[in-house]
Amino acid sequence: MTDMSDIAAPEALEEASFLRDTLRTFSRNRMAMIGLIFVVTLVLAAAFAPWISPHDPYRVALDEQLLPASTTYWLGTDNFGRDVLTRILYGARISLVVGIVPSLISLAIGTVLGILSGYLGGRTDFVVMRLADMMIAFPSLLLAMVVMYTLGANLLNIFFALALVGWASVARVVRAQTLALREKEFIEAARANGTSRSRIMFGHIFPNVIPTLIVLFSLSIPEAIMWESSLSFLGVGVQPPEASWGLLVAKGKEYMFQAPAVAIAPGVAILLTVMAFNFIGDGLRDALDPSMKD
Repeated sequence: MTDMSDIAAPEALEEASFLRDTLRTFSRNRMAMIGLIFVVTLVLAAAFAPWISPHDPYRVALDEQLLPASTTYWLGTDNFGRDVLTRILYGARISLVVGIVPSLISLAIGTVLGILSGYLGGRTDFVVMRLADMMIAFPSLLLAMVVMYTLGANLLNIFFALALVGWASVARVVRAQTLALREKEFIEAARANGTSRSRIMFGHIFPNVIPTLIVLFSLSIPEAIMWESSLSFLGVGVQPPEASWGLLVAKGKEYMFQAPAVAIAPGVAILLTVMAFNFIGDGLRDALDPSMKD
């Protein structure tokens, strides 16, 4: 009688080998590692902001407004006398949450609809893809602005707006992979064994698109951060007195010649964070794509 452990062992070894090769390939990508170190540092700085900075991000001190950089205020103060560095650290919390949460929501919606569309085909495929075409054809930022103007400017509505504009591209990518996978021999074997369609879609096809989803997720985070910054800059995103990077740039641009750091510093934070996530996404793409490996 065949021992099931003898069958499972080669599969476990193959998965361990794939993970090991992926981590090795990623670690050899210098830019990806720099991006990862930056993001980890940013997350820790945002999480421990109250302990890193001694200043209150909401304290108003009009007698200290627009002070230059000093040992007390490393990046100076804004027009309300608040420490710019502290506001950037607290703003990182909002930017990271807005980058991750809507990306996860859009990823979940796009994955489910993409698999259903690619595997079921027919009317389901037609309806899902036409909805995706409509979403992609409409300018993403404009659609997000319409949602924010309609529902109101708060963090929950930002999640909804960004998830709404982000699912279509995920659905298209997942559909394309599903179309290729459903003709594979292991899917044909599952059908022949009487496996249900839901089991095939989410038990056999879904695990095979996870590497692509990881890359899509890492690349959608900086996009969401940019969208949130744009919405806040235009006044329909995060509202004062909260510290959002886009809002900091919007308010600081009025004092560019008096205190340049008020607007430039949060802008640099956006730039570096977006670049870091893009480096990570490129590294993950190279590590998870077999054709890119030695």
